[in-house]
Amino acid sequence: MTIRIGFLGAGFISAMHTWQLSKATVDHKIVAVSDPDAARATTMAEAHDAVACPEDELLDMVDAVFITSWTVAHEDLVNKAAAKGVAIFCEKPLAFDAAAATRMVETVEKAAVINQVGLVLRTSPAFAVVRQLIADPRAGRTLAVVFRDDQFIPNQGHYGSQWRMHKSLAGRGTLLEHSIHDVDYLQWMLGPVIAVSATTREHHGYDRIDDLTAARLEFESGAIVQLTSIWHDIVERGSLRHVEVFSDNLYVKLEGDRTGPVRWQFTGEQEQSVDRKATVHFLNDIDALPASLEQNFLEAVRDATPASPTFREAIAAHQIVDALYESADNNGNTVTDAYRTR
Repeated sequence: MTIRIGFLGAGFISAMHTWQLSKATVDHKIVAVSDPDAARATTMAEAHDAVACPEDELLDMVDAVFITSWTVAHEDLVNKAAAKGVAIFCEKPLAFDAAAATRMVETVEKAAVINQVGLVLRTSPAFAVVRQLIADPRAGRTLAVVFRDDQFIPNQGHYGSQWRMHKSLAGRGTLLEHSIHDVDYLQWMLGPVIAVSATTREHHGYDRIDDLTAARLEFESGAIVQLTSIWHDIVERGSLRHVEVFSDNLYVKLEGDRTGPVRWQFTGEQEQSVDRKATVHFLNDIDALPASLEQNFLEAVRDATPASPTFREAIAAHQIVDALYESADNNGNTVTDAYRTR
């Protein structure tokens, strides 16, 4: 069976998915592309020997769809794809807020279609190493995490679009559009959040598009996280993350992003490190190397099994982000009911 794939969106992030798909081991073919920019849809379609067509036609041609449009369109496109019984991969964030994301969960579950969200840190090798290390019983309790996420503001460079600067299309800024990855990873790694607070800034002057968020997350486990998310103008600097984790008997530092390096030290031991290929070898040695999101999705479609992370699994991150924005909009006051759908 060759899985027929369509793309609803032909921007920068679509190219990232097609690159990962090119490495997947499940038989598939990109057969159709749709985008509000017809020229862009045509360019992408021609690169994959596919057709550019309206979204309704595309949904009649495919077994699975990647929704990589601007955020405001996600819910409508999910509704249409689910009505056709098509497997759905939707980019993060699912929606502007948890309430809309919850409606999307209800839609895909009622239609019983395979669904997955593009929360990529769950499958990033360096972040998988960090998660494995803090789960080691020798580490003890996770006490504190310092997490910095920075990239140039995505209205320039390789992004080639301006839509993320418009609240009507993106909803909000760096916290929702970019660092929902970080929030999802943190709650996936550390467990439930019990209180949050945040301050945001809009230094670039785009209404409701935060380009700086300083957040504090308290976890049920007792861990405390300081998260800083920044959109700057250093186009020459890649999208980077810096993470430090302090446990009772373990210190971990991740630099760069997907491939590290990662350095760590347990009580009574010398510091160790892995970088790039060594990161993959480390995970392979303990049978913990995650497949890419795209590989996971294709396997789920082929085998008619659940993909991961599902839409439902993404709700917690949306609820926490909502709570952080609620705090920021109220002078940084602490919000203690982070999992209430707002």
